[in-house]
Amino acid sequence: MTETLSNPGVGFVVIGRNEGERLRQCLQSIAPITNRVVYADSGSADGSVALAREAGAVTVIAEGSPMTAARGRNTGFQALRQQFPDCAYVHFIDGDCVVEREWVAMAARFLDENPKAAVACGRRFEAHPDASFYNRIIDDEWDTPVGLVQSCGGDALMRVAAFEQVGGFRSGLIAGEEPDLCARLREVGWEIWRLDARMTRHDAAIHNLSQWMQRAARSGYGYAQVWTAGRGLPIVSTGGRW
Repeated sequence: MTETLSNPGVGFVVIGRNEGERLRQCLQSIAPITNRVVYADSGSADGSVALAREAGAVTVIAEGSPMTAARGRNTGFQALRQQFPDCAYVHFIDGDCVVEREWVAMAARFLDENPKAAVACGRRFEAHPDASFYNRIIDDEWDTPVGLVQSCGGDALMRVAAFEQVGGFRSGLIAGEEPDLCARLREVGWEIWRLDARMTRHDAAIHNLSQWMQRAARSGYGYAQVWTAGRGLPIVSTGGRW
């Protein structure tokens, strides 16, 4: 990966488990933007760790139970802070996504110009919305209003100082960790913004009812955890599942 001159204060945390070729595409999309990349793996058995190392990413293993996206992101963030302590912003991205190259500079500029903003996110869109009925639903789910919002999704650029102020994600949440984090950020005065721009391309690859039901069950359980953990916080909006 090559160092970027336009976004020297931005680092990436990529999370994944058995993403294979999708992880390769994710890391390739980041390479023209920055070499400050950490990949946090959650027990892959498909060679993802070796793939990430070959791509030049700092690679760490997310350990602990339950094995969650939140735990992976926290593990990756800790490694990013150790390796690249001067990063002012961290971009979280799932390993099955590809980042739009123009997005990062736009989002970083927005945070630079809006000191109360802790998070800038954009439009995640489905790579193959016509491949299945379920993919189309997911793509529509992500098409949400722009402006000042209650929460972001799993792909977003965050201000490091704000993220650390609230202690990061709750590692035990199996879903809904983003709205929970955003509720805690808003409680201490930070703002969450969704910009009118394409951010990441996602490959849901859901082609049958069984896959959809597994996704729905996991999300439902996770949101129940968020409701329990977030009582007393500003309204926790679960919104769409990123």
